[in-house]
Amino acid sequence: MGNRFICMTRKESKDVGSRSKRMGRSQRKLVSEEELHLQALSMALQQHQLSQRFEGSMSRRIGSSRRHAVSESFAANANKQVPVVLENIKVKKFVLIHGEGFGAWCWYKTVALLEETGLHPVAIDLTGSGIDLTDTNSVTTLAEYSKPLTDYLENLPEDEKVVLVGHSIGGACISYALEHHPQKISKAIFLCATMVSDGQKPFDVFADELGSAERFMQESKFLVHGNGKDKPPTGFMFEKEQMKGLYFNQSQAKDVALAMVSMRHSPLGPIMEKLSLSPEKYGTGRRFYIQTLDDHALSPDVQEKLVRENPPEGVFKIKGSDHCPFFSKPQSLHKILLEIAQIP
Repeated sequence: MGNRFICMTRKESKDVGSRSKRMGRSQRKLVSEEELHLQALSMALQQHQLSQRFEGSMSRRIGSSRRHAVSESFAANANKQVPVVLENIKVKKFVLIHGEGFGAWCWYKTVALLEETGLHPVAIDLTGSGIDLTDTNSVTTLAEYSKPLTDYLENLPEDEKVVLVGHSIGGACISYALEHHPQKISKAIFLCATMVSDGQKPFDVFADELGSAERFMQESKFLVHGNGKDKPPTGFMFEKEQMKGLYFNQSQAKDVALAMVSMRHSPLGPIMEKLSLSPEKYGTGRRFYIQTLDDHALSPDVQEKLVRENPPEGVFKIKGSDHCPFFSKPQSLHKILLEIAQIP
């Protein structure tokens, strides 16, 4: 069902205990960003050549109810170093969940940085995404869409927990996981994501930009009718130029190129489904939110509204980031993930 993997990085590290060996110094990176990108792009193109079943399906497995009274706000500065004390990070496994249209492939920079720090990232393809072989048009519920994640959590050793990171609509998946497997999740991090409240649909988050769900279903030119034009729509996907403006307005051209050959259309059913979230399960989870301040897909005002209406334990901010900080601000994102991981 799910395509799960741990991303590849070269571990040729020397002087592991040296504090001078930090992220952000390109001359000391174990694997340069350029090399990683070339590998990711090559991998995507190979998948594209090997599989004609999907249009742009390229991915690779690279890889208590009490709340804190104070909501922590942090503006990431790429020039500052985050002191990393691995002993302070009790849960070292990060499970990375992509957003609509993406796949596990989009986390390649984040996976490399986390592994370089000594942590254990795992990126997962949701059902019908990345290189998962499920026909996207057949995915009609959030449970189906999230099954690779819930399967992964169910198969963890009894005493093991993970840190979940969900991007964009992937936020609905980690909310679903918090409700169904709260005992397996140490912290849930919503990255410019759909952090909805009980009874809301993920689509509701985008209503200011896209209009009502009913109008979108009737009028949107981005709908995919996988079962025929005379049948209800099964998915959605923006045109390439619109995706560039919505998602990648601060991302480098090489990462945009990778996305253009890798993205698939998203199943429509999961984002139109109301979530049932209880205070006893979802409500006891430790949630954190990372805002992206130059986001054209999920505006800063909408993100601010999400955290105001459904307050998380902490709020962090990335200046100058578009909707894909794993591309446009990977170092800033990495530092915030480490910051959250070290919170007791």
